[in-house]
Amino acid sequence: MKNICTLLVAVTLCASAKAQADTTKPAETPDTLRVGNLLIVKGTGKSSDDKEENRRYRSYNFNGRRSKKQSDVSTNWLILDLGFANYSNQTDFANTGNYIYNRPGTSPIGKSDFTLNTGKSINVNIWFFMQQLNLVKHHVHLKYGLGLELNNYRYKSNISYLESNPFVSDQAPAPVIIRDSVSFSKNKLAADYLTVPFMISFRTSPYDGNRGLSISAGVSAGYLYSQRNKQVSNERGKQTNKGNYDLEQFKFSYIAELGLGPVKLYGSYTPKSIYQNGMDIRPYTIGFRLSNW
Repeated sequence: MKNICTLLVAVTLCASAKAQADTTKPAETPDTLRVGNLLIVKGTGKSSDDKEENRRYRSYNFNGRRSKKQSDVSTNWLILDLGFANYSNQTDFANTGNYIYNRPGTSPIGKSDFTLNTGKSINVNIWFFMQQLNLVKHHVHLKYGLGLELNNYRYKSNISYLESNPFVSDQAPAPVIIRDSVSFSKNKLAADYLTVPFMISFRTSPYDGNRGLSISAGVSAGYLYSQRNKQVSNERGKQTNKGNYDLEQFKFSYIAELGLGPVKLYGSYTPKSIYQNGMDIRPYTIGFRLSNW
């Protein structure tokens, strides 16, 4: 009996010592590593609620939110611009050469004849893709792409674009603008370009292109691949006259983009006339851009 009591006392003392050792042992803390503005935490493997994080490292930015790896090159496909097209008309109508022909018995063509219906003069741009290349910590990028610029200038007057002058027989065929003898319910000049834009872009939120403020500015180069004068009248019905109307083959423009969260505005201005001879027309556009960044 004495031996049994001695054994029980010994077991009790060992258990008490082990319990005391467990309560005094400091709790395990996860390994951490700070790299610049990132805090990397390795899971301890002790919590069943943290199974996913036990198998990998986690990284955080300054505000404690997990950051994800940012690629230095990102691509945005099929961007759409919807806006208005207009121009600054600086033509000297006393010195347009043979490009403008005033028919006998009609008043001379002047600046008012090129006034646009602003609500129906539309610019639509379809960008096949745009890419941005990281330059400075994903705040500053080089942005570039390829797409189509579609400009429709809707006239209020009855001017017509012709590839040659039907009223003069002793001149070599050359494009000409006349005041027509019919009234048009629809009269527009369409000029379409294959365009390459280049911009420097800055944004305040490097991890999300649809948050914060973004500003882009640069230039674009466009190649004219289609020009046409589309008209609708009671006398002639619907007509689409494609031809060479003496527009410049290439167009250079200043471009810009302003974004506030998901809302993005774009604009462009062409500092040189888009006509080769006689006219000094300098287009500009403004509208909304539907884009992921």
